[in-house]
Amino acid sequence: MTGEHESAASAHIVVMGVTSCGKSTVGAAIAARLGAEFVDGDALHPQSNIDKMASGTPLDDGDRAPWLAEIGRRFSAAETGLVIACSALKRSYRDIIRNGDPTVRFVHLNGARDLLASRMAARPGHFMPLSLLDSQLETLEDLEADEAGVVVDIDTPVEQIVEFTLASLVHART
Repeated sequence: MTGEHESAASAHIVVMGVTSCGKSTVGAAIAARLGAEFVDGDALHPQSNIDKMASGTPLDDGDRAPWLAEIGRRFSAAETGLVIACSALKRSYRDIIRNGDPTVRFVHLNGARDLLASRMAARPGHFMPLSLLDSQLETLEDLEADEAGVVVDIDTPVEQIVEFTLASLVHART
């Protein structure tokens, strides 16, 4: 880790966005660079949520609330840096996470629908069907000005996304 990124080493970061935007890949890369723990938020879903999504049925706010609260709890319990990949599509969802830890910052991976759809098609065996992409895009609420975070274009190599993100997070803390 370079000196300029040391101040971000204890950061609590959610890498957010719709399905297939690269949350897990980018989140793991950020965590590795920071020497932080990485958790894929999909692994924290109860089986009932996974089953519902696998059947092509979008989750509702009631389905998501306990999952989001668990993500916030993970941050509040973390004693070092932690990066979690989580869709965090709505402001209210991000607020639930922030209720667990108000220092959490968000990295919104943003991309065109066609690019997202092509990435989804290249993920055989994933529980999220292509039919839910439009539902997620409709649900997505952009980060608001008072939310700590950064928006990054996914049509960029992962290493550039990581560099931009870390530079933005360090700049935001100074």
